[in-house]
Amino acid sequence: MENQAHIEVRLLDYAQSPLEKLYTAFRTCYSSDSPIEIWEKIEAKKIDHNRIREFIGERLKTGHASPLEQVVFWFGIANVSRSLSHQFVRHRIGISFEQQSQRYVKFKKDKLAFVMPQSWKRAGLENDFDELLTKTSDLYTKALAAGIPAEDARFVLPNAAPTNFHVMVNFAEMLHICDLRLCVRAQWEIRKMVALMRAEIKRVLPEIAIFLQPKCGENRMGYCDESLADWEKCPLGKVRPHKSSLFELYEKHGTRKAKALSETEFRAVEEKEQL
Repeated sequence: MENQAHIEVRLLDYAQSPLEKLYTAFRTCYSSDSPIEIWEKIEAKKIDHNRIREFIGERLKTGHASPLEQVVFWFGIANVSRSLSHQFVRHRIGISFEQQSQRYVKFKKDKLAFVMPQSWKRAGLENDFDELLTKTSDLYTKALAAGIPAEDARFVLPNAAPTNFHVMVNFAEMLHICDLRLCVRAQWEIRKMVALMRAEIKRVLPEIAIFLQPKCGENRMGYCDESLADWEKCPLGKVRPHKSSLFELYEKHGTRKAKALSETEFRAVEEKEQL
C-alpha cells in the first residue's frame, strides 16, 4: 500500500537540567534552605548527581507529584490518524497541542497518505481499504480543483487521514498518559505513539523514565483496576494482581472486614478533624 502513513515521534527538546530542577522543587518542600540556596549548592557541586537521582527516586515513590509539573518535554509527532488525535486531545491538564489544520492545509493527491490498522490486513480487506481511500483522495482533489475551499473539501476525509502535532507536556501529565495509554486496553495506535514518546524520554532521562509505565506497573499502582475479564485477557495478568485478589487477601487477613463507605464514616472523620 503506497499511500500508507507511518508514525514518527521525536523528542525535540526538554527543560534544561531537569533532574536538578526536580531536586530543587522537591527539596524546597522539605528543606529550611531556600530554592536559591539549594540551586547554589547544586551549581557548586556540593550535591552530586547520584544524591540527586536517589532523592528524586524516593520522592517519586511517595506519590508527591506537583514538582513533576516543572519538568517539561516538547515532541514532534507526525502521521498519526485523526482517530488517534480525537483521543489524544482529551488530555487537557499539563499538556499543550498545536495540530496540523485540514482547513488551512491543502493536501496534494500524491501526499495524501492514510493510516491503516493491521487488522484490515489480517482480515484480508487491505485492497478494499486502499480502493476506498484512493477514491476518497480522488474526490478530495477534484473538490479542490472545482474551487471548493479546503475547509469544505475536508468533509470527505476519514478518521484514517493523517495529522501532525507539536506537543508540550510536563512529566506529571506524561505519567498519567502512560498510565492509561500503555495499558493493553488502549487503542493500538495511541499505545504505539505513547510507547515511542516513552522511548524518547528514556533515551535522555532514564532516571525518571522508569516511572513511565501502565498503571499496573510496579512504579505506579502495582495492580490492575480494570474488569476481571480484561485482566484475564491481558499478557501482564500473569505478573500483576487484579484488584479483586487484593480485596480477597484483605478479607482473609485484614483486621477488619472491608465495607462500603457511608455518610457515617465521613461524619466521623469530620468530627475528629473538627471540620
